[in-house]
Amino acid sequence: MTAKPGAAQSGHPERPGRSDGVCSEFTVFTEIKPGHADALREDLAAMADAAEDERVHAAVRQIGTLHDARHVIFDNDTRFMFASVFDGSWDNYIDDFAQTVVGERFDKVFSHSVGFPGVKDPRVKDWFIAHQAPAGVFVSAYPDLTVQQIYKDQRVDDAFQEVLDTAEFHEALENPANARLVATPAFQRLMEEASA
Repeated sequence: MTAKPGAAQSGHPERPGRSDGVCSEFTVFTEIKPGHADALREDLAAMADAAEDERVHAAVRQIGTLHDARHVIFDNDTRFMFASVFDGSWDNYIDDFAQTVVGERFDKVFSHSVGFPGVKDPRVKDWFIAHQAPAGVFVSAYPDLTVQQIYKDQRVDDAFQEVLDTAEFHEALENPANARLVATPAFQRLMEEASA
C-alpha cells in the first residue's frame, strides 16, 4: 500500500488528498454560517430520508466513481465535514457532481457553509481546495478495485449464484464428461468461493 498525494492534473495546481491504488480520499471542513446549524441538520435528515434513496443511488451509479460519503456537524454546531472516497481524477470527481441530483444536494448542504459559491460556479474547485484537509493516512480495503469493477463483480456473482441454483448445473457437475473440469484446482477454488 502506498499513500501519496493526488497526482497533479494538467493545467491545474496539484490537488490535495491521498490515494491508495485507484481510490482517493476527499475531506472538506467548513465553517457553518451563524444560525444555520439547525437548517443544515434538517437538510441532512431530509437527505437521509428513505424516499430519497433510490434517486440518490441512481445518481451515484450514474457518477460511477463514488465509493462512500459522509456528512458530519461538529464543534458545537460551528463546523461541518464532508468526506468521501472516489476513483479517478479530483477534477472529474467535482465536475461529475454538478451534473446530477447529487450536485443539487451539495448546493443545499454546502449553502450553510461560509463562502460556498455553488457547485456549478467556476470558483467551486478553488473553494473546495481551500477547505480540503488531506488525510494523514488513507487505506482502502480494496485499492485495486474501482467502483465500476465492484459493480461488475457483483453482477457476475449474482449471475453465477443464479446458475448454481439450477438443476442443470448440478446435472453438469455429476456428468462424467465434465469430471476433468470439475477436478481442476481453479474450478474447486471457484466452488469454494461461491459457497463461502
